[in-house]
Amino acid sequence: MQVIEIRKYAGSDGPVVVLHGGPGAPGSSAGLAAELAPDFEVWEPLQRRSGEVPLTVDRHVADLHDIAPDPAKIVGHSWGAMLGLSYAARYPAAVRALALVGCGTYDTASRAEYERRFEVKLGDAGRRRGRELRIAMERARGRAERDEVLARRGAFAAEVQAVDLLPETEPPLRADAAGHDETWRDVLRRQATGLEPQSFGVIESPVLMLHGDDDPHPGTMIRDALLPQIPQLEYVGIPRCGHEPWRERHGRKPFLTALQEWLRER
Repeated sequence: MQVIEIRKYAGSDGPVVVLHGGPGAPGSSAGLAAELAPDFEVWEPLQRRSGEVPLTVDRHVADLHDIAPDPAKIVGHSWGAMLGLSYAARYPAAVRALALVGCGTYDTASRAEYERRFEVKLGDAGRRRGRELRIAMERARGRAERDEVLARRGAFAAEVQAVDLLPETEPPLRADAAGHDETWRDVLRRQATGLEPQSFGVIESPVLMLHGDDDPHPGTMIRDALLPQIPQLEYVGIPRCGHEPWRERHGRKPFLTALQEWLRER
């Protein structure tokens, strides 16, 4: 029985599976999925929400295995890139190609650098807005209110992490604050115990990392943390580009050209 919804976009080649970020931000990669269609048939899984079972990386990996084509071409954004790596490590033969867009961090040094860069980009007005949102989350009562605040925090972070952000083309779906917290705790646990990125050494597929040069997530540090386990990893930096390259006025064209050409070659 299928437990997660998949939105599908018509295209002539594929399918390509696009994994959204967050965690707990379903639909956040809809714009990327739409950009890859009609050249590719695109599958956009909406990851399991919190409630029925505890949300762990293994749970999300199992859900993806239930619905993904075998072998799969996977494009993951942010946390979705991290999920793609976990999936490829668990099922190496089931992944034909894996593209990492704005991939998240894998060690304390790169997370500290991310926080430093994010703080620099905030400015005084941004710091005030960030404090307001933190207080709003602390005061939120009930699941719906926490989900709404998480969505506002996500939109705020997208603006801070961008160079010249274009508007969203797809209406957002309801965020999942509890799912975000549960999943991210498990992500950090896996890194603290040494499971990741060490387990990525079994990944067999070609791996491409596409990263905005102005993304506060430190792309070259993240790349260097992954290279010992994934020596076949290719890195492409996108100038004048932040964390969501398909929404960047200056970075979207070189980003989409590089990603589409790489997917076609695979």
